[in-house]
Amino acid sequence: MDYCSPYQFKNSTVECKANIYFDGKVVSHSLTTADGERKTLGVIFPGSYKFDTDAAERMEIIAGNCKVRIAGSGDWVGFGEDTWFDVPAKSFFEIEVSDSVTEYVCSFC
Repeated sequence: MDYCSPYQFKNSTVECKANIYFDGKVVSHSLTTADGERKTLGVIFPGSYKFDTDAAERMEIIAGNCKVRIAGSGDWVGFGEDTWFDVPAKSFFEIEVSDSVTEYVCSFC
């Protein structure tokens, strides 16, 4: 992985147009690292959301807190700063942010 610190990516290409979901309550920007890895960097405002996945994803929480349920597993699991969760390809996850804002880096596998 080509980065200087856990959340700083050198020699990356960033798409300026934002990905906006749920009436602006989830916003991200896409980037491609020098070695071709795809990522999104974003913020999630309070609320509950469901996302479908095409590729497998790793969601790293870099600020804030959330609860996640992967593919309707029935169990909600809490995640905070410096934690992560994986979501299988061709699946979905539900995410709930109760207060403040949650920031994330999503890596596509």
